[in-house]
Amino acid sequence: MKNRLAGGLTAILLLAGCAQLPAPPPTTARDAIGDFTVDGRFALKITAIDGRAENSGGRLSWTHANGGDRVLLANPLGIGIAEIDAGPGRASLRTSDGKTWVGDDADRLLAEVTGQPLPVSRLPAWLLGRPAAGGQLGRDAQGRPAHLSEAGWQIDYAYADDNPDALPTRLTAQGERIELRLRLETWKTLP
Repeated sequence: MKNRLAGGLTAILLLAGCAQLPAPPPTTARDAIGDFTVDGRFALKITAIDGRAENSGGRLSWTHANGGDRVLLANPLGIGIAEIDAGPGRASLRTSDGKTWVGDDADRLLAEVTGQPLPVSRLPAWLLGRPAAGGQLGRDAQGRPAHLSEAGWQIDYAYADDNPDALPTRLTAQGERIELRLRLETWKTLP
C-alpha cells in the first residue's frame, strides 16, 4: 500500500509542477499560451534499483494559472486519490485518506514525501515544448515540438493531426528509472 501511495504521490507531484517561465515573443498560437487546463489520463512507471517496477495510473484534471497549479488525480474509476496545490513559495498535497503535506517548493515536497527527485517545476513548460537554458528541442515537419532533452530527461510528443498549432495529445517523459505517460484528452487555454 505504501509503495502504491508513493507511486500515486509521485504522479501527483510530477504533474503539479509550477514553473516561472521566461516569456519569449509569441510566434505561434502555442507560444502565446500562458494559463491552461488539461484533462486526461496518466500512467507512471518507477523502476527500483533492483529492477522491480511499480506502476500506477488514472485520470487527471490540471489547471495551470497565475503562476500556480492545481491537480486532481483519480483512480481509473474516477474516485479521487489526491489533490496538489502549488505556486511560488508554497506547495501542498492532500490525499483521499485525509493526510496533508505542505512545503515551500513542489520539487522538495515530492522528494520528501515519495523519495523521488523529479523536476516537477518543469512540467508545465515541457507540455508546451519550452526548454530551459541548456535544453534541446527537436521539431517535427509542422514545426511543433517532437522531442525535448533537458537535465537527463527525454520528453516525446504526439499529436492527433497535422495542424501546426495543435497541442500534444500524448506526452512521454523519461528520466532515470522513471517513465510518465500522459494522454491529454482536452486542452483549454485560459485568458
